[in-house]
Amino acid sequence: MLQKTLHILNGDSLTPRLAKIGVVDDQLVWREMLCEGKTAYDLKSDAFKEARIDYLSPFIDTEITYDESFLIPLLTTNFAKYTSIILWFEYDLFCHINMLAALSHIKQLKISSNIYLVCSGWVENDTQLKGLGELSDEQLQAHYKNKILLTEADIELADTLWKLYCSDNHIDFKNYVTTRSSFPYLTNCINAHLKRFPGIANGLNVLETHILKIIRQEEIKSKRQLTGYILQYQGYYGFGDLQITHIIDKLSRFYEMQEERLVLNRKGYLAVDELRNFYDELSDETVFGNCKKYKFSYHSSEQIVTKYE
Repeated sequence: MLQKTLHILNGDSLTPRLAKIGVVDDQLVWREMLCEGKTAYDLKSDAFKEARIDYLSPFIDTEITYDESFLIPLLTTNFAKYTSIILWFEYDLFCHINMLAALSHIKQLKISSNIYLVCSGWVENDTQLKGLGELSDEQLQAHYKNKILLTEADIELADTLWKLYCSDNHIDFKNYVTTRSSFPYLTNCINAHLKRFPGIANGLNVLETHILKIIRQEEIKSKRQLTGYILQYQGYYGFGDLQITHIIDKLSRFYEMQEERLVLNRKGYLAVDELRNFYDELSDETVFGNCKKYKFSYHSSEQIVTKYE
């Protein structure tokens, strides 16, 4: 059988980079942000398409735009003609949820090709996690050379986690924190996801509390500066500027501008010091997959999620 390779990329910016290091096989760009908004298990289903268009409608113009930019590249690709499929995804939660969905889709199609993962993150002699686009050509080539062959168990795990993500209860994610797999950052991403649920003490999640702590500790002069700061120091989330800006805006009840500097107000100090729970005040219809954020609570001492009571 003729050897033929497909590369599934996490974004358009990687395409010219791969050409630069001599990778000229077929490519598919998986453009989504499945870490937010409602999803459905079967990417081919009307339920999935309708859920994503409903969530993304403020950001895209029409249904045709979603089809052309998101679904058509994935659904019209004949995966069966490839002997190798290589996924290029990063260390963060944003990328990992998209990756789980892609692997689940391939599994549902009963594709028997070898599947590999190129995953960036920690780089030798560097103190910061690196995205694929931040790697030098030499580092990118080295990552490609050292790509990870995924096992049947890895693909089964990805399918299981995607199915769980599309459910209305994410409590059982805790059962997979210690699961062995070929995904080097999966444990970090599962923990990061659990920490997205509101904390039992103050009703804010870990990232929201972190943002308020930054306002208290640093001399932040604008929301724009705060956004840039959080983008750089957000750990394993991988959120874009629109997502971070949305979080900062939601937290506006906890801070104000004084003498050209963002400062916490009384509510902000109460929240950061966990002296008051703002769960009911913050509660909205935010959904992760099919799980409502404010139906659950995160317990930092045990690192678990339970139903909110």
